[in-house]
Amino acid sequence: MDLTNQMPIATKSSKFDISKESLTASLAKKFSKIFKKGDIIFLYGEIGVGKTTFVKYLINNLQKQKKISLTEVTSPTFSLLNEYKIKNLTIHHFDLFRIKDVNETENIGLFENYKDILTLIEWPEKIINKPKKIYELYFNYNHRSEKRFISIYKNRLKFNEV
Repeated sequence: MDLTNQMPIATKSSKFDISKESLTASLAKKFSKIFKKGDIIFLYGEIGVGKTTFVKYLINNLQKQKKISLTEVTSPTFSLLNEYKIKNLTIHHFDLFRIKDVNETENIGLFENYKDILTLIEWPEKIINKPKKIYELYFNYNHRSEKRFISIYKNRLKFNEV
């Protein structure tokens, strides 16, 4: 599928600038029209780089599209999973930060019924057996310039090459 008309053009480094929260919101809005039931999205990046903020705007935009009330979207750091129902779409938002033993990820239902769910996973580096068909969002923070960037891949290819 050609997404060139739906996505902003990436720089030569294939990074999208999300230094301002409004840029994060804009990018999440664009992805709210692309992500669908059955998609698995891995969100990589250190604490505070914008992963949960992106998820918040993504979910709230999906709620706006379906004309339902916006809900508070928080990080599931302590519960491991927050579930959102948006009409016929169920979203599972996992945060694996507190997982100490990578074998624990095998028993929490990450990919159960994934074809019926939009799955968002923060800290996916803790997963041993990863599916091949995924979106990977890499959030980076340049501490010196206080700039934030996101690089996006689909099925291990840079998103702007898909």
